[in-house]
Amino acid sequence: MNLGKTFTLLDIASLLDSPFKGDQNLAVTGINEIHRVEQGDIVFVDHPKYYDKALNCSASVVLINKEVEVPQGKGIIICDDPFRSFNFILSYFNPFIFSEVQQEQAEIGSGTKIHPSVSIGRNVKIGNNCLIFPNVTLLDDVTIKDNVIIQSGTVLGSFGFYYKNRGTHFDRLNSNGAVLIEKNVEIGANCTIDKGVTAVTTIGEGTKIDNLVQIGHDTVIGKKCLIAAQAGIAGCVEVGDEVTIWGQVGIASGISIGDKTILYAQSGVGKTLEGNKTYLGSPVDESRAKFKEMAMIRRLPELFSKFSKE
Repeated sequence: MNLGKTFTLLDIASLLDSPFKGDQNLAVTGINEIHRVEQGDIVFVDHPKYYDKALNCSASVVLINKEVEVPQGKGIIICDDPFRSFNFILSYFNPFIFSEVQQEQAEIGSGTKIHPSVSIGRNVKIGNNCLIFPNVTLLDDVTIKDNVIIQSGTVLGSFGFYYKNRGTHFDRLNSNGAVLIEKNVEIGANCTIDKGVTAVTTIGEGTKIDNLVQIGHDTVIGKKCLIAAQAGIAGCVEVGDEVTIWGQVGIASGISIGDKTILYAQSGVGKTLEGNKTYLGSPVDESRAKFKEMAMIRRLPELFSKFSKE
């Protein structure tokens, strides 16, 4: 998420009323979670396991719960609870407001048809020749390019499923990102596409999505993909171009799927997959290996019978 103008390390530390280390004039221009950070961003880390990753990522400022040596060119802000401080900054610069925007106030291109029941939030842009069916909800910060079809009941821009376990309860990380739907995309009925927590959930040009599909926060879907019904894709997933995902596939967060991958129905994907291959099963494996495994399993009764006789 871009902060809109440049702040300094001192500005952010003062806002949080927390001590800092580093050049007080270090430029701060955005806030992002670690999967999407770039120079000028703030990131947080609250577990020793991830200290090195956060301190050596592209972000300029790290919110951290321990005083550590500061890498050259970076700054740290020492917080009792970096997650809570990160959430505070998100809400401070982009507070949640229920929208009262009507269709007439949104930016809508020529030739686009939108049913009167469609709900449109703030900062929504819709391109030319789109078709948006009844009871679609377009929440804040959604951009839809030209020639997009969105069928009934779909929600774009809902909060990401991102929580910290506090032992007695869960704290939600605020979602302050956006959704981008590129040209010639079709989205079926009753789909949900979450906005980025700090970046942009993106559906690539020409991709077609069936009914009842869930796509998590900050996920990027490539061009010309096919995603069948009841597939669930978690947050921060990178899906390449021309990937086919058949029905009821589940994909875990933070992994990558290579170009032209095919995932057979009901596959469970928990690891990064190389492109130009076909996979199936849960846990997923290459289709040839999985078919051999299934053939061996079918032979188990025969083998057991043979050994019992011996």
